[in-house]
Parts: sequence; C-alpha cells; structure tokens
Amino acid sequence: MQPEFGKIVIFGVGLIGGSFALALKAAGEVEEVVGFGRSIATLTQALDLGVIDRLGVNPGQEVSDADLVLIATPVGQMPEIMQRIAPYLGPDTVVTDGGSTKSDVVAAARAAFGERIGQFVPAHPIAGAENSGAAAAKADLYRERKVVLTPLSENSVLNVARVRSAWEWCGAVIHELTPAEHDRVFAAVSHLPHLLSFALVHDLAVRENSVLFFTFAASGFRDFTRIAASHPEMWRDISLANREALLEELDRYRAQLDEVRAALAAGAGSRLEAIFDTARTARRAWQELQELQK
Repeated sequence: MQPEFGKIVIFGVGLIGGSFALALKAAGEVEEVVGFGRSIATLTQALDLGVIDRLGVNPGQEVSDADLVLIATPVGQMPEIMQRIAPYLGPDTVVTDGGSTKSDVVAAARAAFGERIGQFVPAHPIAGAENSGAAAAKADLYRERKVVLTPLSENSVLNVARVRSAWEWCGAVIHELTPAEHDRVFAAVSHLPHLLSFALVHDLAVRENSVLFFTFAASGFRDFTRIAASHPEMWRDISLANREALLEELDRYRAQLDEVRAALAAGAGSRLEAIFDTARTARRAWQELQELQK
C-alpha cells in the first residue's frame, strides 16, 4: 500500500521533529525524510539513528517537491526558516510547525508566506521530555498524546486534513483551538509552570549554601522542578513569544501567593487548609480524567 506522504522535510531533527519522523516511518506512511539542522554533527547523528534518510543541503530545492514540511525548531528560529523556504514552496506543499506558541508563529508565517498562508497549518504537539536532540527521539512519543491544531481561515479543508492525518499516524489525539485561545491556555498550564520551576532552582543554585539545599532535596523538589531540566533556549523563546499572556498569568499567580502569604502571616490555618483542599480536589479530578482518557 502506498504511503500517504512521499517526501517530508523537517527543520529541527531533535526530540519533536525526530519523533515525528520515527513515528511516520514506523507507521509506514512516509517514503523519505529529509532533515535540516544547525550542525552537521546533529544531522549526521540523526542519519545514523535512522531518524532521517538524507541530510538536506538546499532548502529551496527540497521543499519544492515536498508533501509536508515540519518546522520543529525553537520558535525564535522559525521566522528566518519561513522566509528562506517561502519562495520555493510547491503548490501542493503543506507547511506546519511544532511550536509551543501560536500567535507569534502565525504572524511570522503571514509575513513570510503572504498570499500562500493557506499552505501553513499551525500545530502544537503536547509532548516532550527533559532530554533533547536526535538521540532522545522515539517513535511512540506522541502515542495517545494531545496535538493542538490552530487552523487559519485561509486553510483549505484538505490542507488541515493532511496535517491532522500526519499527527494521527503518530498516534496523537487531535484538538483544535484558535491561536489566541491556545496561547492563553498554555500560558497558564505549561509556560507558567516552567517559569516557576526554573525560578525556584535558580534561586537555590545562586545561594552561597546551595550545596546544602540540594543535598537534602528529595521527591517533592524532584517533582516540582523536573521541568527545570528542559532546554533553556527553547523556553527563552517560548517565554518571550507568549510574553503578554504569560505576564498576565504571572500577575494572577503573584496575587495567589500574596493571599497564601497573608494567611500564613496571620496564622490563618483554616484559610490555608481551604486553599490546599481546593487545589487537591482540582488536582485529583484532573488526574482521574487523565486516567480515563488513556
């Protein structure tokens, strides 16, 4: 049976892009994967690991006859890549991305692709790990994980369906939001937690007696700060790209911390317990829902 995709070009062959490639290869739905990256060493590793079939040399030449192009770099690098490939897109080539913010990526795509913006279908795979690079890629990363599409009014039904199909072949569960909805939601449930985790570990790391704190850090610290091991460059770009929504969420969180601090300073145990109980109930309900969806 003929694979759905002939050639797929991937910019960024690390965890996100590499896992996408491996998943489609495992499903038998792609004939060839061509990879682009910032270093020959990275691309060579991806080739050796079977993540890609060929190292890309000329972006224009490769995207001109590609069925699908995935831009899986940090969001800060996406505008330049879009500008480079825009003049060479084939009429049937669909471009998508794996960025964690959407409004800024869509704006960059509009600037680069102009009247051909309908060929760009924004997406965000909700999957990741502390490790990065081609060696971290795995074929089952997206299995039963959410992928959010944020289709544009200019997108054809066919182009959206092709991107949806690619992610479904990866085993993902597809959801749709507008770009603005996406950025508000993920500022609260993803970007803010990363910021808080980085901030706590940084605070302890720069103290003179940091070794003492880390010596006694145990499971609570490990669970809260796991995501502080994530890629700094990527999270710098995400934080800046979604700055307005993230600042709003930071202000809400600071207000919540002020409330907790006031209760603690006043010795208001009943108020602290009420806050903790509401949080525990919501957390358990969320966890139960996650279990039901598996």
